[in-house]
Amino acid sequence: MAVAYEQYLVPVVFRPFAEDLAAKAVALRPRRVLELAAGTGVLTSELLAAAPSAEVTATDLNEAMVAFGAAGVPGAVWRQADAQRLPFADGGFDLVVCQFGVMFFGDRVAAFTEVRRVLGPGGRFLFNTWGPLGTHAFEAALQAGLERAFPVDPPRFLATGPHGYADPGVVVTDLTAAGFAVEEEQELTFEGRAVSIAGLATGYLTGTPVRAAVEERGDGPAVRAAVVEEMTARLGPGPVTAPMTAYVFCAVA
Repeated sequence: MAVAYEQYLVPVVFRPFAEDLAAKAVALRPRRVLELAAGTGVLTSELLAAAPSAEVTATDLNEAMVAFGAAGVPGAVWRQADAQRLPFADGGFDLVVCQFGVMFFGDRVAAFTEVRRVLGPGGRFLFNTWGPLGTHAFEAALQAGLERAFPVDPPRFLATGPHGYADPGVVVTDLTAAGFAVEEEQELTFEGRAVSIAGLATGYLTGTPVRAAVEERGDGPAVRAAVVEEMTARLGPGPVTAPMTAYVFCAVA
């Protein structure tokens, strides 16, 4: 999954937002940075390139992702860690960053409270979340393809996972409950550029939890064919450019 995620999804979907988040992070002049849900290290590498003097500790709950990230981005210190039980001392960081990970925290207020604990006074928590599914053209087309392949019981991972925390008001409420003051909130849309729809579909179907949902339901090759056909009908065969919307938050401990 990590290989497919890195090859097909990172350049198209995640790198544009990682570049933005790294630029925002550098403007805060951090010295000790903790990254949560680092995945394969797309944001990690951007942070190290933009702020080479900062000490970056990258974490992920998934050990396979940690191993992959550590091999690809060795300039950071990599640790397996649960965001709800961070294995770090109080006040050890001046910036915590997270790219498209907070929506997967089981108890977000508990995780945010942990983030505040490991931040020093005045430290910042900088992160982004996806907007509603309909504001991400690639993933809306993918979901349509899944519904075509499985008209009775289509996988709902995209709506409930990546796009399941798409109300900025709820995010602000959770941050406030954890003791943060929200300093900045921004809606941001970038254009993703995919060389081919077939490659993008492969990334989602083999490099995300959509893979398990498809394997539970039916024939993988037939599903891929249906998804590629529907996505192509909606977006074109590629190269294709499509909008993706996210929200960016910066909160102060």
